Amino acid sequence: MLDADLKTQLKAYLEKVTQPVELVASLDESAKSQELLALLEDIVEASDKFTLVRRDDDARKPSFAINRAGTDIGVRFAGIPMGHEFTSLVLALLQVGGYPPKLSAEQIEQVRSLDGEFRFETYFSLSCQNCPDVVQALNLMSVLNPKIRHVAIDGALFQAEVEARQVMAVPSIYLNGELFDQGRMSLEQILARLDTGAAAREAEKIQAKDAFDVLVVGGGPAGSAAAVYAARKGIRTGVAAERFGGQVLDTMAIENFISVPYTEGPKLGAALEQHVLEYGVDVMNLQRAEKLVPAAVPGGLIEVQLASGASVKARSVILSTGARWRQMGVPGEEQYRNKGVAYCPHCDGPLFKGKRVAVVGGGNSGVEAAIDLAGIVSHVTLLEFADTLRADDVLQRKLRSLPNVTVIANAQTTEVLGDGQKVTGLVYKDRVGGTLETIELEGIFVQIGLLPNTEWLKGTLELSPRGEIVIDERGQTSLPGVFAAGDATTVPYKQIVVAMGEGSKASLAAFDYLIRVSAPVAQAAKKEAVAA
Repeated sequence: MLDADLKTQLKAYLEKVTQPVELVASLDESAKSQELLALLEDIVEASDKFTLVRRDDDARKPSFAINRAGTDIGVRFAGIPMGHEFTSLVLALLQVGGYPPKLSAEQIEQVRSLDGEFRFETYFSLSCQNCPDVVQALNLMSVLNPKIRHVAIDGALFQAEVEARQVMAVPSIYLNGELFDQGRMSLEQILARLDTGAAAREAEKIQAKDAFDVLVVGGGPAGSAAAVYAARKGIRTGVAAERFGGQVLDTMAIENFISVPYTEGPKLGAALEQHVLEYGVDVMNLQRAEKLVPAAVPGGLIEVQLASGASVKARSVILSTGARWRQMGVPGEEQYRNKGVAYCPHCDGPLFKGKRVAVVGGGNSGVEAAIDLAGIVSHVTLLEFADTLRADDVLQRKLRSLPNVTVIANAQTTEVLGDGQKVTGLVYKDRVGGTLETIELEGIFVQIGLLPNTEWLKGTLELSPRGEIVIDERGQTSLPGVFAAGDATTVPYKQIVVAMGEGSKASLAAFDYLIRVSAPVAQAAKKEAVAA
């Protein structure tokens, strides 16, 4: 099953296992069961800490449990965890085998303190870059707390189950038989949902923090670069991020990051966070900014109010809140979101195997999505609002070479159709003839660009007609001491390398502002107290 290189790597990893582990297989006569059996045999061959037992007692076949011998600690995979999930498999083997998790003592205690019965099921696809975070978080939680059980299920391999539960987006997480959530979730986010007092406790901690010299709002490439550059100046730096890593976490292949021929979004996102933490930056994750309060006096403290109820003050602020997928804004889109309307072809594409889908958008992302989906689904219809596609010529040539793709230009999507449970089609307007046309299909992948995350700033500082933060060549906004960088701003070309450069520039500009204009934190606070 595994090639020689992977076997060598696996053997090296499994040397860290300290406890005996039992692999319990449930198989049938299918080819996939034989593949799984070969994988499990490779694991046993790699370490004498592992034994293989075949019981065939689980309803899902092929599947297997990873159990710590003589205990009730274990996790289960239904399917063959290769692709993006191979790392999840290795981590599960290590953690069940006694290798300590890379969590703070506080987080470990929080997981162990959860009381109740938690039976999690996660549907994933092997091509989903968002799924491993969920799978790994729930596996780790089940290792730490025996009241938590988790099975990770390859949706593409268990199609009947997926259709019965109408799973149309991954990761889809079920808790005790009911839908818990969909989409990427970190261990912190899962804990916040299960431990209802966690958010309030975290808000209290944040509220008690001293003012920062630089507060970065957002933890994507721009925010990470800004934080590193600020921290290297030796000034007190904080980051408040709704989701550290930002939109890059939803990116599949990254092949234009100079000096790195290929990487993937989650890997880059983890590297960004690690780099920031190495500089001692105070990272406040899962914190959504709701209001920006300018300084009361020149050089005074700027306040950022958070959705958690806490607020943070700083001598300067760098806004790097990024952007999100733009929605079509038509009837039925929100109703059928994750019920056939999707935004990540890499994640959700395998769930539409053999079905008819549409891609809305003829730019690079739309055409790339159509090309990828054409290898999975029965037919792809690509709808472009303009009279021609906007994607690069090389992509267009590839697209038009595919036999199961139809391209319709001058098409304005006007409605998503469904039966109350799932998508059944869409309606589009022919912008030349004016007629309304209906396409019967099971999935719609929206790829029409980005929308800046700046709604919370309206009326506070200058925004462009597109909602982008207006900045000058130094990243300065219309408010003194407030800078901005990345996809949320008016800078052209929304690219990772551009965002990093802009974040670095904004940070240097903020430092220049601090040494030329702003008073030290203590003096700024004193000024505000006097002004009040």
